[in-house]
Amino acid sequence: MRLLLIVSSLVLALAGCGDDAARALGTLEFDRMAVPAPVAEKIIAIDVKEGQTVRAGQVLLQLDPDYTQAQLAALQAQVKQNQARLDELRNGPRSEEIAAARANLAAAQARAVNARSTYARAERLAPSQAVSVQDVESARAAADSADAQVRSAGQALLELEHGTRIEQIVQGQRALENARAQAAAAQVALGKLTVTAPRDARVDSLPYKLGDQAPIGAPLAVLLADGAPYARVYVPEPLRPQVRVGDPARVRIEGQAKTYAGTVRMIRSSPAFTPYYALTGQDAVRLSYLAEIQLNQDARDLPAGLPVTAEFGP
Repeated sequence: MRLLLIVSSLVLALAGCGDDAARALGTLEFDRMAVPAPVAEKIIAIDVKEGQTVRAGQVLLQLDPDYTQAQLAALQAQVKQNQARLDELRNGPRSEEIAAARANLAAAQARAVNARSTYARAERLAPSQAVSVQDVESARAAADSADAQVRSAGQALLELEHGTRIEQIVQGQRALENARAQAAAAQVALGKLTVTAPRDARVDSLPYKLGDQAPIGAPLAVLLADGAPYARVYVPEPLRPQVRVGDPARVRIEGQAKTYAGTVRMIRSSPAFTPYYALTGQDAVRLSYLAEIQLNQDARDLPAGLPVTAEFGP
């Protein structure tokens, strides 16, 4: 009789170990989304409450747009300025500018004729010492300067008559494109100040309150995906070879008799925790692998964080 009791106890113990190896423990979770702050601006309006269900595109909160609007206005003005400059380059010089350049050339030519006459007269008077050598040199320098002014005015006239160079037009086009791109970026930044839900979800938390100024990248709102939750469980090493993505699973909430059907949507290839003593031998059974089981819609009303037990197979 005593031997029978010992054998029975061993059988029950082994059976219990087998049940533990065939189950995975974990918690119930929803996909979480953190909506980050695009800029460090003050919150001027909050349109939702924690626990509220929202739809994709629904406004969650509003950041102060004054500074970004001013930036956008300045960049839009820059676009207009660059557009006007490009139009000017494409149209080329006005007829009035060409006429003015011709008049400048004529005036320079007249000054050159007068300077040359003065120099020639000084040269004739130099032998009789009626003028000094210094006066002759000054007259020659003035004549040379007048000739240079004629050449400069002539080149300026040619530049206007030939019109704008193609390289200048290309530079004007690139400057306009750059200004437009900067204005478009500012327009996008302005739109991001109205923070919206990226998908259907439930507002889990609003870390910042009205009037707060969150740093760039800080979560303005934390959302839980709408729909059914998933079970995040840790699969023991003996069970790992039998579990694959797409396999059916059964999930039970601790303390409840109802079982929820689901499908394995992810399982890690490496263990979640690997102590140095659990790499070989019998201690290898202590390894566990993180897995996620997507539940069906009949579990959508369950709250997150509940402890669950999962079994695999049909």
